[in-house]
Parts: sequence; C-alpha cells; structure tokens
Amino acid sequence: MSAVGDQPRGAQEAGDPLIRALEVAYRYMSPRERTEAELRCHVSRRGFDAAAVDAALAVLRDQGYVDDARFARMFAEDKRTLEQWGGERIERALIARGIDRELAAAAAHDQPPEAEADRARELLERRFRAPPTDARDRERALGVLLRKGFDSELALEAIASYARDVRYSAAPSKR
Repeated sequence: MSAVGDQPRGAQEAGDPLIRALEVAYRYMSPRERTEAELRCHVSRRGFDAAAVDAALAVLRDQGYVDDARFARMFAEDKRTLEQWGGERIERALIARGIDRELAAAAAHDQPPEAEADRARELLERRFRAPPTDARDRERALGVLLRKGFDSELALEAIASYARDVRYSAAPSKR
C-alpha cells in the first residue's frame, strides 16, 4: 500500500520524513493489525524523529488504519474463541501491547460474567474427562484456568460446578 494518493499537503517530496515514516508503518501493518503503541515503537526504532512519527500516526488514524478500540475488541474476541483465554489474561495482553488500561479492561470484560463462567466450564470439560476428585486434580484444574486468565473465584466455582453437575447427572433417577 502506498501513501502517495493520501499524502498530506507539503509531503510531495519523496525524501520527506513523513512519507518515509508512513511507508515503514504501512509495511509493518501489512501482515496484521497493530496498536498505535506498536507502530510508534516500530517507526521510532527506524530512526524517525518524534514529529514525523506523530504526523504519520495522525494520518493513519485519519485513514482508519489505526484504531486501538477496534484492535482491542478483535483481539479479545480472537483470544476468547481461539485460545480460550479468560478476561484477566486478555486485559494483561492488551496492556502489554500498549492499549490504554480502561480500554483494555472494557474489551476484556465486555461479556456478562455468565459467559466467562461458561467458557471456563467448557475448558474444564475439554481438558478433564471427569471432574477433579482429589486435591491434586483440583489443583491441576485450577492451574489450567488461572493460566488461561480466569479469575480465581470464577475458576473455583467452575470446578465446583463441573463436579456438582456430573455428580447429579450420574445419580440414578427416582421414579
């Protein structure tokens, strides 16, 4: 993608730092969407001064190529669906990518708590054929959920729910 058609006024010259900074940013964004912080760091490391970096990012925001809110929503949904991550891990990962804390928290926790609990329970059911029965198995199950980024209270409730529901479904029915 070239910045030539969308050049800001005064950036007609090929040696203009803004044009070169935009070219670097466009190439960096090519394989996947990036956060503003990732782009700022990448373009800055290529030797551009702060003014050129700021100007390039302003152009990219105006063109709709950089949108941290969109990035956070897409990232959260992907990690929930593909990696079975919990909200806490998603939030930490977004903050590590330079997303504002409030924006990261909103994207990571944009679903009702019941949906998060259901995902934790589904993860347990996939990872453990039967509910954990002894302390060692419960610790392993808890470790899986915590590493995936589920809140500890929610993880403990998911483990208890899995054990409770399987116990009740295995009990013979009274007629």
